[in-house]
This record gives sequence, structure tokens and C-alpha cells, in this order.
Amino acid sequence: MLYGIKFITSYLLGTDIAGRNLKVYPDDTFIASYPRSGNTWTRFLIANLTHFEKPVTFANIETIIPDATALSSRELKRVPRPRMIKTHEYFEPRYRKVIYLVRDPRDVVLSLYNFRRKYRSVDDSYPIERYVAERFLPGDLDVSWGEHVGSWLGTRMNHPGFLLVRYEDLLQDPTRELCRLASFLGIAANTEMVTQAIERSSANRLRQLEIVEHEAWVTTKGKRADVPFIAEAVAGTWKQKLPEPSVALIESAWGHLMISLGYETSAPRSSNARAIVA
Repeated sequence: MLYGIKFITSYLLGTDIAGRNLKVYPDDTFIASYPRSGNTWTRFLIANLTHFEKPVTFANIETIIPDATALSSRELKRVPRPRMIKTHEYFEPRYRKVIYLVRDPRDVVLSLYNFRRKYRSVDDSYPIERYVAERFLPGDLDVSWGEHVGSWLGTRMNHPGFLLVRYEDLLQDPTRELCRLASFLGIAANTEMVTQAIERSSANRLRQLEIVEHEAWVTTKGKRADVPFIAEAVAGTWKQKLPEPSVALIESAWGHLMISLGYETSAPRSSNARAIVA
């Protein structure tokens, strides 16, 4: 009873976080991912493609493609339909149209570790090796990387309302991947629109925007300004920065899933392993 009263009160006041409890409409599209897998970059790419007339910034991104974990239920209901919504939720059967972003977990953990430092939930002195073993592998955010990715691929792979996008492919060929996204979303985009969206969403521009709008964006407001939210935007950093024992732990836990997504591991490829992504 007390929980119900608190829930209703927070909803009426607009102080709740929509999260997994948001109202879902049939024409919603969700941009889903495990945290630190390229979701913010993808939001900007799509937002800059659909709002060709003006650049998208951190100050207005939440009104264009809102984050379900940053806004209240009432705020999300006010977003004009059809909505595109960012989410980090594991599989949710109510989400009928989903863009799912995936990234090599060996790079994800480094980015997530720095994100935790930015949010002051991990001290700078906390070793990355401990973070991998004690927090990342068990599931730092309710579920682990493997559980999150597996929940979506196991239920929606090859479904017509599901598009799998690898962060690494976005980096390698953003034009091709943004055209795939536009086609999935039914957006008629010409070459000029795609090129401009990519330029406006570049890592350099987003880093500069973060510096200027750090306190204007709900995600970075009040957080450490000396640890950037927009990081290097490269693939394979783990090869230089992640200790070998940590690499071995991640590959031991999720090697088969990684191989199926096209991520090579230190262990030899199984003869019966079949790649999901060419």
C-alpha cells in the first residue's frame, strides 16, 4: 500500500523515472543497448537525420529522442508520436520495433568503468581487474552484458521489427549503417542528409558540445566534468588497456556469444560456431 502511494505521488509530481514502467504505444521505436555500446551516438545520428533543418545538441536531444531512464512517465507521454526512445532495458516484449546496438564487451567494460568513475560510483583507485571480476561479469546494471545481449538476440533475431547494429560497423562505415537505420525507420534520406547527419554527430563535435552543455544535459548534470561522457569513439582499445586476465574472464564467460557476433577471441574458433553477423 505504501509503495503504491509513493508511486502515484511521484507520478503526479513528475519525479519518477519512466524506465521499464513507461507507457508503450504501438508506433514506438526503441533504440536499445547495454550501456556504453554506442546508443548516444546513434541517437544523434538519427536525430540529426530527422531534424535536418537544425543541429541537435545535448540541450534538446531529450525532446527529440528521449531517454526512458532520464525522464519521468509524464514527460515521456508528452513526446509527440510516433516516438523514438532510448532504453538500456533487457528484453521487453512490449517493445515491438527495436534497433539493438551491440559492442565488443571488452571495450564496453572499459567505457563503463570510466562512466562509473564519472558518476562517482567507482573510485579512481578501484582497479579495473576488480571491476571486471566483481561487478561487470556478475552484472553491474541488474543484468550482465551476456544476459542483456542474449535476451534480445534469443527472442528477436531475424524478426522484421528488429535491427541489429554493431558499434564497430558504425565506426567503420557510418554512411552504410545510417542508411540501414534510415531504411528500417522508413526515412527517405538523400546523400546530403546522411553526410550532414554524420558530420553533426561526429565524436569531436559531441565532445565540444559536452564541454559547453555539461550542466544542461540530464545525463551529465552534476557529474564529474574531468571524466568525459563522450570518449575516444574507437574500437579495439581493450587490446592495449585491458589486462590479459580480465580479457580471459570475459571470453570465458561469453566467448561463444562474442564469436556469433563476429568478435574474435583468444580461444580458437569452434568448428560448429556460426556467426550472426557477416
